[in-house]
Amino acid sequence: MANFFPKWINSLPWKVVLMVCVLSLLVTGGLAYYFTPKYTRVGYQPTQPVPYSHVIHVQELGMDCRYCHSFVEVASHSNIPGTQTCMACHTQVKPDSPKLEAVRAAWNKGAGDGPPVNWVKVHKVPDYTYFNHAAHVNRGVSCFSCHGAINDMQVVYQHEPQSMAWCLDCHRAPENHLRPPSEVYNMDWKASSPAEQRRIGEKFKHEWDVNPPVTCGGCHR
Repeated sequence: MANFFPKWINSLPWKVVLMVCVLSLLVTGGLAYYFTPKYTRVGYQPTQPVPYSHVIHVQELGMDCRYCHSFVEVASHSNIPGTQTCMACHTQVKPDSPKLEAVRAAWNKGAGDGPPVNWVKVHKVPDYTYFNHAAHVNRGVSCFSCHGAINDMQVVYQHEPQSMAWCLDCHRAPENHLRPPSEVYNMDWKASSPAEQRRIGEKFKHEWDVNPPVTCGGCHR
C-alpha cells in the first residue's frame, strides 16, 4: 500500500516538543526578568560619590525636604541640591571631613567652578513618560508615597517599583494616598486607620477636584 505521508512527518513530534520547550524557556525567562525587582528596580541602591545620610539630616537634624530639593513645589523635577546649599552648612559643620572632599572640590573655595559632584540618579522615569512633582505634592501626595521612608535611609534606594501599573493603582484610587497639605513632607505621618485614610483622602479629593488621568495620554505626551 502506498505511503501517503512524507518522511519528514516522522520527525514532526520531536520538532513540536523542541518548540514547546523553547517557548517555555522564553516565557519563563521573560516572567523572571519583567516581573521581578531586577526589572522594576526595587532595592536599587547605587554608591554615591558623597556618602549622604538622610537619617542624619532629616531624622536627627529635622531638616525639611524642601531645603535641599527646593524646586519640588514649583517645578516638574525635584532638583538635586547645588554645592552652595551643602556648603551653607558645611563651611562650619565638619568642614574638613574627608567624606566631603568631592563637595569641597566643586565649591572651590567659594568660586563654585570646580568639578561637579557626579551624583548617581536612583529614581528614573522613562523619557517617554511625563511626571510632574509639583502637581503631586501640591495635591497631598507625600514624598513617602513614591520614595518610602527616605528619612530612615542611610543610603537612598528605590522603595517602590514606579511601574505603569503601580502609578495607575494610585490614579484610580487617589483617596488611599492623599494627606493633609501640612503633612506632605512629614515622613512619619500616618492615618489612624485605613478607614480614616479614605475619609481624609475623599475629603481632599473632593475639595481639590483631584481627577488623575488613567488613559495613555495622561502620562505619555
